[in-house]
Amino acid sequence: MSADAKLHFTRDYQKKIPFVAHLGLLTEALGEGTARLSMPLPEHFTNSLGTAHGGVILSLLDVALCTAARTLHPDSVGVVTIDMSTSFIGSGGGTLIAEARVLKDGRSMTFVEAEARNADGSLVAKAIGTVRVRKQELKGENNT
Repeated sequence: MSADAKLHFTRDYQKKIPFVAHLGLLTEALGEGTARLSMPLPEHFTNSLGTAHGGVILSLLDVALCTAARTLHPDSVGVVTIDMSTSFIGSGGGTLIAEARVLKDGRSMTFVEAEARNADGSLVAKAIGTVRVRKQELKGENNT
């Protein structure tokens, strides 16, 4: 699959996730085990200080982690976050940009890291996570 086709598939897939669509996330670039996403920061996504709400930043990082992992498993039905640890380093505003990369890819678990930055490049937060790759079920397989 070409890079443009992968980007198109990812954007279409993310449109099917109501929360991701609500956040206005846009996948800017994909590589083998990498992803770059952007998110505008409307006023209703800010905290009492007028900066990006921590939950919004976490959501951006979570989607970036999963998107990077999914690039290595195009035949999967998706990925699910198992664990994510985040450090908030600076305040976010304007448009946030998240870059994620796979650290280690296993058969069912993938270890990923991501950073969220402001458009000027200043660091907002870092995350490291573990995601589980959901494989397509085989016909007749019972996963209860």
